[in-house]
Amino acid sequence: MSLETTINESIKTAMKEKNKVALDSLRAVKAQILLLKTEAKGADISSEQEIAILQRMVKQRKDSYEQFTAQGRNDLAEVEDAQMKVIEQFLPKQLSIEELEAEIKKIMSEANAESIKDLGKVMGIASKVLAGKSDGKSISEMAKKLLS
Repeated sequence: MSLETTINESIKTAMKEKNKVALDSLRAVKAQILLLKTEAKGADISSEQEIAILQRMVKQRKDSYEQFTAQGRNDLAEVEDAQMKVIEQFLPKQLSIEELEAEIKKIMSEANAESIKDLGKVMGIASKVLAGKSDGKSISEMAKKLLS
């Protein structure tokens, strides 16, 4: 089942349950998918593109949450956090720190990366292999840590 179909079913469920936070979050995801489809001129969008949309939306909400928390606006921060949790349900299971470290070590050995000079090579491979399983910031931080 495609992400769009899953989102539509979840929207129906959220409407029946009168879950405003979930409904707002799911409608935002649906809008982003429709926007991407429009840009693609009706072509099917890949699962990688769908994951990228979800990751971008989670990152936006995480950034907003941090800003609102820093400004003492906990009421707005709670809404962002709740929306982030709803959207994260549609992402693949995220890697733990230990799993991420193991994956990056494996990529480093395959790419013969030994120093920080090889960061670009490692990041290029890791970004593709770990797409949807971890965010770019975590991948980058772990790769820098392991290469230095």
